[in-house]
Amino acid sequence: MLNLIWLKSLTTLIEQHSFQAAANQLGLAQPTVTQHIQKLEEMLCVPLIKRGRSGCQPTEYALRLLPYATSMLRLQDRALQAVQQPSMRVGASSNIGIYLLQPYLQSYLSTQTRQQDPLDLVIDTNPTIAEKLENAEIDIALMEWWPPKTGFDSQTWKTEPLVLITPPDHALTQLPSISRTMLSGLNLIGGESGSGTGRLLKTYLQDFQQMPTITMQLGSTEAVKQAVRAGLGISLVFASAVVDEVQHGSLCAIPLEDSALKKSIQIVWRHQSLGYDKRPEFVEHLLQTSINLNPAGL
Repeated sequence: MLNLIWLKSLTTLIEQHSFQAAANQLGLAQPTVTQHIQKLEEMLCVPLIKRGRSGCQPTEYALRLLPYATSMLRLQDRALQAVQQPSMRVGASSNIGIYLLQPYLQSYLSTQTRQQDPLDLVIDTNPTIAEKLENAEIDIALMEWWPPKTGFDSQTWKTEPLVLITPPDHALTQLPSISRTMLSGLNLIGGESGSGTGRLLKTYLQDFQQMPTITMQLGSTEAVKQAVRAGLGISLVFASAVVDEVQHGSLCAIPLEDSALKKSIQIVWRHQSLGYDKRPEFVEHLLQTSINLNPAGL
């Protein structure tokens, strides 16, 4: 098995570019750090460090190992913290963390009458949040798309309608809604990848031979909104993501016909293997608390 102490010496050496500097950082003797690297190289049967006039540089093998070593060390810190200083880390995909979750966090914290474990919120892309959950870097995740996996429980938290957003002067703003037929032939700006919107569209438009054309792929809903405001195109986003812009008149949001295109927001948590099925307290709060976040008039 990989020795975490050796891995710590390796990651510190890569960061410091010097055995002596790494030893000072770790509070170890320089020969000890050298020994850790040698043992790791012997175990893996590959060279990990190149020595040169400019200092120590990682080999290609070390660079391949580095993200795994970093993840293992981070997981160790989380394991120790879970025992010694418990905390709860909630992860959310970008749209959920930015546009939906904040009032629920405030409500949860305001109802706690006892001393509670610290709560941290991590916001990232949907695939990254899924990876962090599987790696035990977060305890609870809220995601736009989650494929069921062994060892995890999940439940639909709420459904969020998608709307077509356009500049105020766009011709489509005269329509009360967008039909499936019309949607299938549109050119759209794409948002954050890995959020499940593409899968949702394929199901929604499964009876049509044509799918919307993605003209450009942007990394976030905020970037999409700015692009639409600049007249670069139109797009599909969470209705909750454009409440302020619609109220201020900088964007228009057109609902889909019969409000049929909705995304199910999933709460996912690690299965409790203690002989009972009690859900985490924060999960219970999310499922029981009723806060109206549906944008009026969309």
